Amino acid sequence: MTDSLDVLIASHLDAELVDAIAAVDQRVRVRYAPELLPEPRWSSDHVGIARQLTPGQHDRWTELLAEAEVMFDFDWRRPEQTLVQSPRLRWIQATSAGVGTRMEALGLRRSPVTVTTASGVHADPLAEFALAGLLYFARGLPRLIADRADRVWRTGPASELAGRHAVIVGAGRIGTRIAELLRALGVTSTGVVRRPRRVAPPYDDVITGQALPDHLRRADILVVAAPITGETRAMIGAPEIASLPRGALIVNVGRGTTIDEGAMIDALRTGRLGGAVLDVTATEPPPRESPLWTLDNVILSPHSAAGVPWENAKIVEIFVDNLRRYLDGRALRNLYDHEAGY
Repeated sequence: MTDSLDVLIASHLDAELVDAIAAVDQRVRVRYAPELLPEPRWSSDHVGIARQLTPGQHDRWTELLAEAEVMFDFDWRRPEQTLVQSPRLRWIQATSAGVGTRMEALGLRRSPVTVTTASGVHADPLAEFALAGLLYFARGLPRLIADRADRVWRTGPASELAGRHAVIVGAGRIGTRIAELLRALGVTSTGVVRRPRRVAPPYDDVITGQALPDHLRRADILVVAAPITGETRAMIGAPEIASLPRGALIVNVGRGTTIDEGAMIDALRTGRLGGAVLDVTATEPPPRESPLWTLDNVILSPHSAAGVPWENAKIVEIFVDNLRRYLDGRALRNLYDHEAGY
């Protein structure tokens, strides 16, 4: 292994996290210039507000990119030129779990650059978001909120989650955490996976995508937590939505293009679907004329349900462990699969 390892941090990190990266090994040379990075709008903001760099600052950032062997996050300025502007680059630590779409857009899929993801970091907050949305609809909170606003004291029965069945498309860390929380509330679940695997808790059944149509008829809850690939793009279309029981709930914490949004909106408008809990949409943000802004049976989050103040600390934990592995010549965790696309 080389005597030194140039690590460039390409999105905002707190000082103590930068220090933790530098402390991994004396061979690690951290390059962190926050004045050259987008200004964060909140803690763990990986997009930020782009700065207007001076010519000298542009030159400095170009130099840092050219020196980097390892990057924490993708370049913010001209990421589509990554392979040209960073000829020494060997590895990028992404700050999101799903990077397939970005890798395609940047021309990095099947490139020689190793990419590791933040898989696992967002499982708890996304599972809590999913559970909050499902309880919101299952316990009839929209009616209670409306009655209170109208000063109506209306009694009547409410439903519950217990006894329902969920089909979870994408039984990875996020989907599995959702299944765990649902299981605690008496909800059974079927996990949908890419390759066959044995059934184990929290799942009551595990199937591949080919068997999905046969299982949707009993899916009171359909959860999408899958990355976007050639197999998952538009896999939930009008026929699949029509197969769901009347009043079924949909959760999407994966990617918006997994679901035929028009078909979902039609089913929400007619009441065929009881509600949708969405952290992602096909276009982000949705067009101003999209019914997703106004439908009463939609919860819409701006693709930020996973954002919590300590997100960066968890990502850096993965990065620090992988830095040690990289320096030791061991296999890295959370490897992006260039062939599978996630």
